[in-house]
Amino acid sequence: MSADDRNAFEVYRDRVDRPLSRLFREYGASEAHWLVIGMVANVIARVAGLIPPVVLGVAIDAVFTGTGPYTLPIVPDAWLPTEGDAQFRLSVLLIFGSFIVTGVFTYIYGIAANNFAHRVMHAVRTDSFDQMQRLDMTFFDDKQTGEVMSVLNNDASNLEVFLDNALQNSARLGVMLVGIAGVLVYYNHELAIVTLAAIPLMVLFTLWFMRAVEPRYVAQRSVVGDLNTALENALSGVELVKTSNTESHESERVEDASFSYFQRTMSILRLNYVYRPGMELLAGLAFAATFAVGGFWLENGPPGPFTTELTVGTFVTFVLLTQQFVAPLAEVSNIIDQYENAKASCERVFGLRDIPVRIEDDDDAIELGGDARGDGGTRDDRGTDDGGDASGDGSGETPADHGGVVGAVEYDDVSFAYPENALVDPEDADEEVLRDVSFAADPGDTVALVGPTGAGKSTLLKLLLRLYDVTDGAISVDGHDVRDVTVESLRSSVGYVAQDTTLFDGTIAENIRYGRFTRINEGGGDGGDDARGDAEAIRERVVEAAKAAEAHEFISSLPNGYETRIGERGVKLSGGQRQRLAIARVVLQDPAILILDEATSAVDTETEMLIQRSLDRLAADRTTFVIAHRLSTVTDADTALVLEDGEVVERGTHDDLLAEDGLYAKLWGVQAGEIDELPEEFVERARERHVDRAVERATTESEVDSETLD
Repeated sequence: MSADDRNAFEVYRDRVDRPLSRLFREYGASEAHWLVIGMVANVIARVAGLIPPVVLGVAIDAVFTGTGPYTLPIVPDAWLPTEGDAQFRLSVLLIFGSFIVTGVFTYIYGIAANNFAHRVMHAVRTDSFDQMQRLDMTFFDDKQTGEVMSVLNNDASNLEVFLDNALQNSARLGVMLVGIAGVLVYYNHELAIVTLAAIPLMVLFTLWFMRAVEPRYVAQRSVVGDLNTALENALSGVELVKTSNTESHESERVEDASFSYFQRTMSILRLNYVYRPGMELLAGLAFAATFAVGGFWLENGPPGPFTTELTVGTFVTFVLLTQQFVAPLAEVSNIIDQYENAKASCERVFGLRDIPVRIEDDDDAIELGGDARGDGGTRDDRGTDDGGDASGDGSGETPADHGGVVGAVEYDDVSFAYPENALVDPEDADEEVLRDVSFAADPGDTVALVGPTGAGKSTLLKLLLRLYDVTDGAISVDGHDVRDVTVESLRSSVGYVAQDTTLFDGTIAENIRYGRFTRINEGGGDGGDDARGDAEAIRERVVEAAKAAEAHEFISSLPNGYETRIGERGVKLSGGQRQRLAIARVVLQDPAILILDEATSAVDTETEMLIQRSLDRLAADRTTFVIAHRLSTVTDADTALVLEDGEVVERGTHDDLLAEDGLYAKLWGVQAGEIDELPEEFVERARERHVDRAVERATTESEVDSETLD
């Protein structure tokens, strides 16, 4: 698969160089003091663990058999007792003391190492989540939720296991091998050759294993995202699954994804089942060779080319120390396993981190509404201070103050194509879905966007929010190009009510104040009295917003009122209730510009009446854009734009468009029952549009699948 065919996540993941080194460089440096404390404590604990075999060997030779002097490495002989009883007591104290020192410093090492590991992973997880939130909508159009969850959860956990376990075991193994090798060479360098002969073979065996297992870990981490996606889809759509009687179908999909994960995991385990017993065999052979050669040496003198003397005490020391590093060497497979798993996960984490954020503030971006005026005029030059006509309609009424934003919106020859893979190549774009769209909306105007499904209505307004950036042309608010103002101030000035309401698991009050008062409990807010956090005043404003949205009555009837928990995605509420909470949220936001995207299409007539009344109240003093298939809801709009295939084909008031007898008039006639069906030319155009898109999607998916199989 070429770079052009892959998504941004895959491309940037493959570009990550030395991921674990980067992890330590970018995140480990700030927590290095914990790592240093841990490593020092680890060295002390492991060195202390070598004392009992050494002291025991010396005591056997000096105290019990009398075949050697009582000497200890790096300890001056003048410090050591010469009497047998004193030597025995000192040996006992040293052995007891070494176990105490080992326990104390192992505890210190564990605390320090875990602090390092979990602090690093806390930073990685939160930074990755922040990066994910900053990514453009293009990324989320292309990525599956399950795979993103896999990065934030599974991959981050793998790194935590590596830093917590593999790093600790690697350090322990390193100290043990160096320390044991040093002691063995110190006491008998010739027998040490026999004991350590297996080390080069183990190194070669380990290098082979690492090269063989690495691509298998990469494949395993990829299918985890597929499994998470299958699970997430089945759980989030459980109502549809049950009502469609498709439980067996979803079970098959999860089973397929799980079996793929099983296959990738088994391919790794099959290598492990070769590597781990192989390492244990080599370590066991080293122990057996030491015992056999050393025993023969004691019985018959130096064998073959060996010439040094071997005492019973030294032999016991060799046997005990050799046995000590058999277990750590056998654990190398686990360390390699965790290392390769962490490396693959680290590539995915940094692959996500490296995807560029293209929709962000310029260095000289201004606050929308924070300056005196823009080219499109603000309240100052519309007569708010000198009594002139601020409304723009001759009424003399002044538009409401929404944080200094008036709400004059202009689209100037706007064209847009969804990027096919723009996160990889900004020039790589799909066919245009909007072409040369131009119109203006004065403060307080209501503009309706109508037309067939897929004509580009929602996309047109997503450009206003800068969820995407225009391909050509410009969009301005109060005379400022939206690319020249801060994203935060722009989106704070636009309220969005969608057909599919998003609510979070929490109380009704928390959901209404979400966004404007999200951080009230932490003392945050959006400035002014919000930041100062008068909780009682904010509660009153939440209630006022609910009343304006026709929601207060049903909220008050609930057992816990505004403190009622509504469940994940608001599942405990009806569709109309959820929609009214979304409207209350926007009322509290008090935006200058309002977007209503099919806000009443999924509710019954009575609920629609209540919602429409609250929407009319909400839109009274704002620049409002309404996307509607039900034309009866937009007959009073100041302007209606009729879109077809990404172009504005008609514009005007309801009466003007009916008089034109074009697409709008035909749609109105069908909905009003004046004509039975759309003319065949409109039906054929719609059919061609949907078929072309279906074929394009199927072709793209087929190409991706074939590339994946290759």
